[in-house]
Amino acid sequence: MSYSIYLALAAATAGLNNIPDEPAATAPDLADALQSGLHGIHDLVERFRGNPVTALTAAQFENDLQLAARELARLTAQWAYNHLEPADLSALPAEVRFHSSTFRRLGHKTPQQVSTLFGPITLRRLGYRAAATEGEPVLFPLCRQLGVVHGATPAVLDRVGRYQAQSGATQKQTLQRLRQEHGLCWGVKRLRQVSDFLAEAMQEHRQQAQVERVLAWLEQAQASRGRHRPVLTAGRDGIALGLKVKGGAIYEVATTGTLSVYDRKGRRLGTVYLAYTPEAGQATMSEQLTALVQEVLRRWQGPLPRLSYVTDAGKSETNYYRNVLRGMRQPRTGERLVWQWVVDYYHAALRLWTMAEALFGKGQKSAAWARKMQKLLLKPGGVGRVLHSAAALRSRYGLRGKRLKEFRRAYRYVQKRRQHMRYAQYRRLGVPIGSGVTEAACKTVYTQRLKLSGMRWKKAGAQTILTLRVILLSGVWSEVFAQALKGFGMVTVRTPGQQGPADARKRA
Repeated sequence: MSYSIYLALAAATAGLNNIPDEPAATAPDLADALQSGLHGIHDLVERFRGNPVTALTAAQFENDLQLAARELARLTAQWAYNHLEPADLSALPAEVRFHSSTFRRLGHKTPQQVSTLFGPITLRRLGYRAAATEGEPVLFPLCRQLGVVHGATPAVLDRVGRYQAQSGATQKQTLQRLRQEHGLCWGVKRLRQVSDFLAEAMQEHRQQAQVERVLAWLEQAQASRGRHRPVLTAGRDGIALGLKVKGGAIYEVATTGTLSVYDRKGRRLGTVYLAYTPEAGQATMSEQLTALVQEVLRRWQGPLPRLSYVTDAGKSETNYYRNVLRGMRQPRTGERLVWQWVVDYYHAALRLWTMAEALFGKGQKSAAWARKMQKLLLKPGGVGRVLHSAAALRSRYGLRGKRLKEFRRAYRYVQKRRQHMRYAQYRRLGVPIGSGVTEAACKTVYTQRLKLSGMRWKKAGAQTILTLRVILLSGVWSEVFAQALKGFGMVTVRTPGQQGPADARKRA
C-alpha cells in the first residue's frame, strides 16, 4: 500500500478518540485545540485596552501579540499533524514491507518532540517494527511523509540552512535566532547534524539548478541588444583558509570557481559559484567546474556564446586552462571549443607598479610612469610597447640587487603571458578583462562567512557551510531545496505480496 493511500485511510478515520495526556494535540475538533491560544490572545487584548495607551505599551502589545500568534500557529500545526493518522489503529495494515523487510504494527502510538517554525510540538505517531531483522530501526511512516529529519520539519530545515549560509553567521548566532524567532532550544550537536544532512541532500541537486539558471541568463543574453556576442565566462581563484590541526592551526589554499553570463552590451547578467576546501591539486574544483560548463554547453540549443576564462594566471589556474579548457570539445557536436584566456588586467597592472618602483623608487615619477603604462596596456599592441619601455629604462638606470630581482620577476610575468593580455581585442569583442567577479567571490564566499575573527575549521565542517553558501549565493536555494524535499518523503509502504519500488534512502 503506498503511503498516499495510508494517509487517505488516516484522514477518513482521524480524530476518533482523545488521548488524555495530550488534549490539545488530539482534540476531535481544531476549535477545541485552539481554545487556550485564543483565550491568551483575548486576555492580551483586554489588558492592553484596560491600561493607558502609550508608544511603549503599544510596542509591547505587538511583540506579545506576535508571540501569541506564534503559539496559536504551533497549536494548529500540532493538531493538524496529529490528525493525519487515524485514532483507530486497526484501520491500518498489521504488516508493511519496506526496504525488502517486513515491519509489524506496534500496538500504540509513541510521542516525539518535533521542531516547527512556531516552536516544538508533540507528535504522536504509529511505528512499525522489523519482524525478523535485528537492529532495524522502527519505521514511522508519518514522519517520513512529513519530511521530519533529526526531529525537525522541512520548514525548519530550510531556515536553518539559510541561517547557516548567510554572511557573518556563526553557530551561536544561528542557535540564538532559533530561540528568538522560533522558540527552539537546540544544541551545537543537533545544529551540525542538520547542517551536514542538508549539505549532503542539496549538493545532489546543486549543479542542475545552477545549469538551469545559467541557461536562463544565456537566453536573456541572446535576446538582448548590442554589438557583441553573448559571453560565457569561467573563473577560479584560491584563498588561504585557517584549518584546525592537532596542536594548533595551519593555513591552506581553498578554491572558488565562477561561471558568469554577459549580454550583448557587456553587462553581467549573473554568476553561479563553486567552492571547495583545501585539496592537493584542486582536482575536485576542476571536476565540478568542468562538469558545470559541459552540462551548460550540452543543454544550450542556441548559437554558441563566446567563451572566456579570466584568472590571475596562478599555477592551478594556468594548469586548468592548459589541461582542460584548451582541449575541451562541444559535448553535443564534438567540435573543438575556442576559449579566450584573459590574464586579469588588474594583476598585470600590479606588475607595472612593481617595475615602476624598481626603476624610480616610490614617488611621483614612478606613479606617473605606471599610470601611463596602464593606459598603454589597453591599446592595440600595448603590451609590447610597455615591455619595450620598461627594458629601455632598465638599461638606462642599470638596476642591481633587490631592485633588479623585483624588476625581473614582474617583467617576466608580463612577458610570459603577453598573448593573454590583448586587452584592446578583448574589449572590442565584449570579453571581460578583469577577474573581479572571481576575486569578489573569494570575499563573499569565504571571507564574509568562514574567515571571521578567531574562526578555524575542520575540512568537513567548512565544506558543509561552503556547500550551503554557494547554493544561496548562486540564487538557486529555493529550487535546490524543493528538489531535495522530494527525496525526504520518498517512501513506499506496501502490504506483503504487493509489488512496487521502495525508496533506498532513510531520512527520518
